[in-house]
Amino acid sequence: MEKMNWTYEDENPVRIDKYLTEVSGLSRTRVQQLTDEKRIQVNGKPVRNSYKLMPGDVIEAEIPEPEPIDVLPEDIPLDILYEDSDLIVINKPKGMIVHPAPGVYSGTLVNALLYHCKDLSGINGAIRPGIVHRIDKDTTGCLIACKNDFAHEAISRQLETKTCRREYKAVVTGVIPHKDGTIDAPIGRDKRDRQRMAVTEDGSKNAVTHFRVLERFANATYVECSLETGRTHQIRVHMKYIGHPVMGDDKYGKKCPYMETKGQVLHAFRITFVHPRTQETMTFEAPLPAYFEELLEILRKEGAE
Repeated sequence: MEKMNWTYEDENPVRIDKYLTEVSGLSRTRVQQLTDEKRIQVNGKPVRNSYKLMPGDVIEAEIPEPEPIDVLPEDIPLDILYEDSDLIVINKPKGMIVHPAPGVYSGTLVNALLYHCKDLSGINGAIRPGIVHRIDKDTTGCLIACKNDFAHEAISRQLETKTCRREYKAVVTGVIPHKDGTIDAPIGRDKRDRQRMAVTEDGSKNAVTHFRVLERFANATYVECSLETGRTHQIRVHMKYIGHPVMGDDKYGKKCPYMETKGQVLHAFRITFVHPRTQETMTFEAPLPAYFEELLEILRKEGAE
């Protein structure tokens, strides 16, 4: 454990995360992580990232040793939509976990990326190298991974400022009568089940999902969703909240009654971002997986609304 300390002497107040990024050599994302973990204190007390330093403030930081690397490269095929020296865009298959978690250290996207890329950004530590955002295990489609901290910081900023656009397609249960809508409802942990998220005012963060209807069926609706925020299970929670859970989502709804498919019928079909180095706006699309197309055909044969 490395310990560092500084005394702020400037007369102008400044956010602590901005100041430490300049003086510590750590990335802003890393500073924010340490603050969230209460490893950074001012005058002996933990503070938020938004805390503004005042003259005479004494800052102490504890920098933990890097996590031991227990995650091994694995030769797992990847569906690569784009790749260069800074980043890689993957079409993630259904059933693949993005990064290791307790008890699951193989078969993940990270294992595959470590084999394919050799070098990945280190901001999220040894367990989640290169991972700047994630999609759920049974959600398919576009995901960006970063090969260096420069790209990771840039894409993280775009996610925070909502300039990285993520669009999804889903089949939801029931018939949505209106053509589009916006769900603006905060999301936090479900008090009754900590493995689930819920719309709640307690310990929540703002969450905004836009949707539009693509096609209506007898008992289901095909929709396109775009995210303003990136909360855990956001689309799944928001669609349940308006009474139209994603089909196949047995965590927030029911299993798919039309075909055998595990998990939610949700696909991250398009992602748009500005390339960190070239500043070119780039858009990539992942085609609908076969099971999704098959379900749409079943629903069309059953009949429209």
